[in-house]
Amino acid sequence: MGRRARCRRLQQQQQQRRRPEGTEDGAEGAGKRHDAGWEGGYPEIVKENKLFEHYYQELKIVPEGEWDQFMEALREPLPATLRITGYKRYPEELAWHTNLSRKILRKSPQLEKFHQFLVSETESGNISRQEAVSMIPPLLLNAQPHHKILDMCAAPGSKTTQLIEMLHADMNVPFPEGFVIANDVDNKRCYLLVHQAKRLSSPCIMVVNHDASSIPRLMIDVNGKKEVLFYDRILCDVPCSGDGTMRKNIDVWKKWTTLNSLQLHGLQLRIATRGAEQLVEGGRMVYSTCSLNPIEDEAVIASLLEKSEGALELADVSSELPGLKWMPGLTQWKVMTKDGQWFAEWDEVPHSRHTQIRPTMFPPKDPEKLQAMHLERCLRILPHHQNTGGFFVAVLVKKSSMPWNKRPPKLQGESAKPRDPVQSSPAVPTGEKAEGPSELERKLDTGIGDAEIIERTEDLENNGNKKDGVCGPPPSKKMKLFGFKEDPFVFIPEDDPLFPPIQKFYALDPSFPRMNLLTRTTEGKKRQLYMVSKELRNVLLNNSERMKVINTGIKVWCRNSSGEEFDCAFRLAQEGIYTLYPFINSRIITVSLEDVKTLLTQENPFLRKLSNEAYIQAKDLVKGSVVLKYEPDPTKPDTLQCPIVLCGWRGKTSIRTFVPKNERLHYLRMMGLEVLAEKRKEGTALTDESAASSGPLEDEEVSADQKTEQTASPDATSTGSDSVGGATVSR
Repeated sequence: MGRRARCRRLQQQQQQRRRPEGTEDGAEGAGKRHDAGWEGGYPEIVKENKLFEHYYQELKIVPEGEWDQFMEALREPLPATLRITGYKRYPEELAWHTNLSRKILRKSPQLEKFHQFLVSETESGNISRQEAVSMIPPLLLNAQPHHKILDMCAAPGSKTTQLIEMLHADMNVPFPEGFVIANDVDNKRCYLLVHQAKRLSSPCIMVVNHDASSIPRLMIDVNGKKEVLFYDRILCDVPCSGDGTMRKNIDVWKKWTTLNSLQLHGLQLRIATRGAEQLVEGGRMVYSTCSLNPIEDEAVIASLLEKSEGALELADVSSELPGLKWMPGLTQWKVMTKDGQWFAEWDEVPHSRHTQIRPTMFPPKDPEKLQAMHLERCLRILPHHQNTGGFFVAVLVKKSSMPWNKRPPKLQGESAKPRDPVQSSPAVPTGEKAEGPSELERKLDTGIGDAEIIERTEDLENNGNKKDGVCGPPPSKKMKLFGFKEDPFVFIPEDDPLFPPIQKFYALDPSFPRMNLLTRTTEGKKRQLYMVSKELRNVLLNNSERMKVINTGIKVWCRNSSGEEFDCAFRLAQEGIYTLYPFINSRIITVSLEDVKTLLTQENPFLRKLSNEAYIQAKDLVKGSVVLKYEPDPTKPDTLQCPIVLCGWRGKTSIRTFVPKNERLHYLRMMGLEVLAEKRKEGTALTDESAASSGPLEDEEVSADQKTEQTASPDATSTGSDSVGGATVSR
């Protein structure tokens, strides 16, 4: 039981003790629960903020005559929404919303089973509980399977999972050419991000830990030559004041002030600028916030467009999401201090305010320049239009290199003359701190400087300090490290004796990309084998000095504790079976639908309990890991019509599956079996691929119980949660 579940149970017990004698769980009891507010009401917080209303009424972000509806919608709880994992474009009936708040779903006794279903399916990666407006930025990125994608501020990861799904649009391709690098500055939130991404079991995702405003430029090997990595798509969902989230984050009502936006504007602009620098020409970057404030929205876009000098332009995406209601971006706005003082332009700001208010917060003065920016192409989503949260999104397309990337750098302390005359930096208004990159950043980002950087990088990598095939954390002198120290990523050498027995045992196809296998240890026995795409392998091997990698790859094999007794010491892992299966040519048992039910509901069924066809395939196999494959019968449309691939273990006289609990429950539901959850017995043994988890509750709330690992020989009879985990299954 997780900490959150224990706390809920303790609270319920305390409430039970305080309940007056004679109170029954009827209408009166329901009324008392209503007073307690389990349906989603927050009576303890008054949803009023006069400064908020004054500010946005003055800016006229809401159409005339709609202000009351706007405020009424903000005071209502946000409806719960979910997205079904699918490898197509949304919505296409894959995104759904209810008229129930998140708190109702969690607290209502009548919805307990439905909530358990949501938690279980979310944990197994089949649905994502994500706010409706949060789904918009990935859709507008229009990512394709071959795209290199950077998610700059990715945690908690709901948008990242959307991007991963887009990479895997063709399920017949186990290794898409593209990849997602998901970054977050917060080390702890990076692990939340890992948890979200792992649910989708993709070899094309890497989680890194950097400040997005200075995220390092990476190098890749292209035909033996190192080149700078530019991204085809960049998602720039920046930190913001979050006043569009008032419906679910009710603290915003009492904490809201314009100071939040004024303090975040500079960081948002730096992050967006860094993203634009790393975008390939012709690429698309989506800038988004969950704020309605133009200081965080249009002001950032206008400043970025101005400093880009034509390198960036706003894309017209008005027709890309039919059915979405939105307001065009503002072209005029004012700046207000926290005490209500207004400024219409930079010249009005007294010198004493210059540290708080910056020139980039105001709209451009030149009417022609302002018109050419097409700020009306930005999208502002208002809560009352479609019963959502508030949101802002802008889509930028890169037409050419950023101006400072085109100019040769002025190198201080070097006598060598530059190849071309050095151009001066763009003029900066008096009193304004330049928001452009530093001289060092210019050197890193210019075409001329890249050659020197590549040479220095090659010197670092060839000086003998780096082991072949190892990508570890950056040295402390190069970068400050925070949080946990990560294990290195070690690719399996071609001559490693570990691989041939695996290849022989599973009759792996010659096309199997063995060079993409890695472990997380440089010493001792390799206990887990992971796999990444060849493109991410390229990134890992060429950037060990530049980035801090938190996680990448999917688990495909696990070592058995008594593996030496068998022909192969490694068993298959369910996490990576759909990636690995296309390359396996032996130890595959085709099973019927009834066999699947037997295997998922019984702990260690004897071989004789399988259908005759499955028994014949299994009886002559030596002990060890097997693949259990169900192929749907198109002539029986009433039966399950999607294929299932399970990892199993062929014991001496029995067979069992190694499938996580929530994935088991998912398959059982698909077969029409009702799953009645029961309390897990204390002392139940767990394996590394199971463990009851409370799962991600929302895209902002993820809670998972600790997972316990057991590597005992699977042939032994046990009560491990590789079984249904104490669930009772009935027809």
